[in-house]
Amino acid sequence: MDLPTPQTAAARLKKVSTLRPTLAIVLGSGFHHALTELRMDKKLSYTKIPGFPKPTVSGHAGELYFGHLGRTPVLVLSGRAHFYEGHDMERVTFATRTLAAFGITDLLLTNAAGGLNPKFHAGDFMALTDHINFMGTNPLRGPAIPELMRFVDLTDTYDDQLRELLFQAGKISKLKLQRGVYLAVSGPSYETPAEIRAFAKLGADAVGMSTVPEAIVARQHGLRVAAVSCITNLAAGISKEKLSHTEVLETAERVKKSGAALLKNFAELYGKT
Repeated sequence: MDLPTPQTAAARLKKVSTLRPTLAIVLGSGFHHALTELRMDKKLSYTKIPGFPKPTVSGHAGELYFGHLGRTPVLVLSGRAHFYEGHDMERVTFATRTLAAFGITDLLLTNAAGGLNPKFHAGDFMALTDHINFMGTNPLRGPAIPELMRFVDLTDTYDDQLRELLFQAGKISKLKLQRGVYLAVSGPSYETPAEIRAFAKLGADAVGMSTVPEAIVARQHGLRVAAVSCITNLAAGISKEKLSHTEVLETAERVKKSGAALLKNFAELYGKT
């Protein structure tokens, strides 16, 4: 039996809805409330899409939506597969390759992250300007893919124009949007205080366990990428509290309306460009 390919998964999506959005949004922890702003056309469980792994993490529903945010058609992925769940990078990034095969040209990635920058507070949002890959592997490792560049230039991973739309959306939402460098680790354990001190010296402003593989693969396909983190907690050695996923979900719940407004206004502005 042939294994599913991004092309077969994209073909499945095209049968679900007549909408053909160019913008896709991946909802990480802290952003799922954006679905309340979505005027839904169709919904599909990841289990119904060939090759899509079902997330096992609390807060990640594992559902794909076609619909509109404001007047802008969008494809929304509620939840993602993580490297720490035991998936290989091919599985972690399968959805991203499917989006490219579908015809998506612009991708907004969201996540929950721990704050390293002393100016950040739990509940802040940060637009990514760059990233540091500390996951111990690269999603492009392996056999070359025909017609795709193997040695991808990541100088401008996060698109300036899309990031500017994020800041405009932040102003409309009356939300102060931070900016900074995201450092990705494999997880699932949280970082030690010594690691956090090291990461800060390397120039990281926030740390998390996702997003970077998707961004790298999206750039390989030529997609423009923007990304935003919900700073759900302060990192180890900075926070006086013990770190837990419960804290992440509690902070995400507290700022869910702000995150939803940010994404809706971003989509609205995107549709006018």
